[in-house]
Amino acid sequence: MISERAHHSLLKRKIVHIDMDCFYAAVEARDNPRLKGLPVVVGGQPNSRGVVATCSYEARKFGVKSAMACSHAKKLCPTAIFVSPNFKKYKLVSSQIRSIFQRYTNKIEPLSLDEAYLDVTGHKLYATKIAQNICSSIFEELKLTASAGVAPNKLIAKIASDINKPNGITIVRPHEAASFMAPLSLRKINGIGPVTEKKLSNLGLVRCKDVLEKDEVFLVKNLGKRLTYWLLERCQGIDNRDVESTRTRKSLSCEDTFLNDLIDKNQINFELCRLASKVSSSLQKNQLTGRTITLKVKYFNFTQVTRSRTITQPSSCPELIANVCIDLASKTEIGKKPVRLLGVGMSSFEEVKETQELIF
Repeated sequence: MISERAHHSLLKRKIVHIDMDCFYAAVEARDNPRLKGLPVVVGGQPNSRGVVATCSYEARKFGVKSAMACSHAKKLCPTAIFVSPNFKKYKLVSSQIRSIFQRYTNKIEPLSLDEAYLDVTGHKLYATKIAQNICSSIFEELKLTASAGVAPNKLIAKIASDINKPNGITIVRPHEAASFMAPLSLRKINGIGPVTEKKLSNLGLVRCKDVLEKDEVFLVKNLGKRLTYWLLERCQGIDNRDVESTRTRKSLSCEDTFLNDLIDKNQINFELCRLASKVSSSLQKNQLTGRTITLKVKYFNFTQVTRSRTITQPSSCPELIANVCIDLASKTEIGKKPVRLLGVGMSSFEEVKETQELIF
């Protein structure tokens, strides 16, 4: 049963989630007016192994999506214009957007270059007015549009910002939280991926209201206590997470997708050494050492495996990282199956000096 009374946690915070509209594509169209109104795809070229980073709304009408192979995007939208990403430029614009956020609060949690949570609890302006001001300033000063969600917590604010895209604001007040969540697909809840979604669907749980209408005993029996209670809270719009303005980086990695699949072990080992060197360089720039080394392999058929090893002493040594990855590779089907992508990562950091953004 859905209650219209606000849970006590929904009365503690005022959260704004800002999400830029087709950020990379919008920046490119802004800087090159000839692209305005056209199906723009930011990513690799259509004859490459690259993927779509983002695309304009005109391209999305054809079914083009982020993370899609650029070759497939070209088939869906033959008139698409492919633009190589310029992350240096996007980072600069992102910092300009952040400076607009800081006019209202220092409690900012960036999720990526194009979206962030803002905690505006206690501000003299209404949260809705702050969201409106921010979106207006972004448009007036940077000639870009953003969408916003205004809500009592991060869960609802993020979902709300996606409802009236592009250039829209959605407001969910504390007493509206449960009714707002009820009709939504469970996949809208951050933390529910394809595997969990399928498991829930097999139990007849597709929308939030389906969970709330089920007997708790049934849920615990099929999902376990931990997932049940977490799910019941989320389906009612309850989320006690704080906006974390200083998040510690938990891992650092580098990966490459190759133009042609790799099969030769010597060439693969060379690529692993190159990736290990890049990871090592980033670790040293940020005064980091780590203990867990991870190898990521994606085969020609898009199946993917990871292998990890934890070393005794924290390190940033490129030779050590490379040697561990080469040994981990021997425990995969590298050399038997063609390899499309390789990745090398480091985690379990000994010390983190930078908590905002790592330098690459």
